[in-house]
Amino acid sequence: VQLQASGGGLVRPGGSLRLSCAASGRTFSDYAMGWFRQAPGKEREFVAAISWTGSMTKYANSVKGRFTISRDNAKNTVYLQMNSLKPEDTAAYYCAAAGRIFTELLGEYDYWGQGTQVTVSS
Repeated sequence: VQLQASGGGLVRPGGSLRLSCAASGRTFSDYAMGWFRQAPGKEREFVAAISWTGSMTKYANSVKGRFTISRDNAKNTVYLQMNSLKPEDTAAYYCAAAGRIFTELLGEYDYWGQGTQVTVSS
């Protein structure tokens, strides 16, 4: 699976962004998808995951209630809607694909896209 993330940028605190991740190469609906992020000097961390059908989602506590993960299997795309952004959300955001494993564990994801930078600053 090849993954291409987009949609990052500079936004003020309290603002919103929507990240997209387009997949190609294999049957998208066979894969659970996740979003992770990595801030400078920190380890990559889980943000959100969605099951292969889209019926189940899970979130890191730090983003619960502010971020929403969704997918459109017809468009081979997963999204991350980010609202009420905070400076601590600043990071490179990565999308990733796992087999039919719905998990927050980074090591279970087999395919990774390039990062898209999100910067939250006034």
